Amino acid sequence: MIAIGSDAPQFVLSDQDGNEVSLASLLADGAFLLYFYPADFTPGCTREACSLRDMHDDIVNSGLRVVGISPQDSDSHRRFATEHELPFTLLADPDKQAVHAYDVDGPLGFGVRRASFLIDAEGKIADAIQADFMIAKHEAFFRRVMATAAQE
Repeated sequence: MIAIGSDAPQFVLSDQDGNEVSLASLLADGAFLLYFYPADFTPGCTREACSLRDMHDDIVNSGLRVVGISPQDSDSHRRFATEHELPFTLLADPDKQAVHAYDVDGPLGFGVRRASFLIDAEGKIADAIQADFMIAKHEAFFRRVMATAAQE
């Protein structure tokens, strides 16, 4: 996993609607939460996405946004977002460009590690967590980051 304090690696990926999204375009609106997840529609990933959906108003009110990345294509992301009423952007990384750049590739190159990053407005990794199976740790991370952002 890329270290806290590092520059966030650049990427250009398609969102669930097929639009190209770059790190630079995301940074134009300030700091945001970037989370990597293994796959749409799996139990753990669905739980995490729905948790973020349920916290979304609080996240936005703290001045942050959420963006998810996984290897599925835009069509899969669109179905996943629609089925679970996800109000945030999902980016398709089928070639694992961002997965590799953020060093969240699974063991032996298979899959994707569950990791979350706070990227500050200057494009630095301000905070991060990796917890593959402990979704509650990610929820606690999001809540802590929101509380800190709301105080700034």
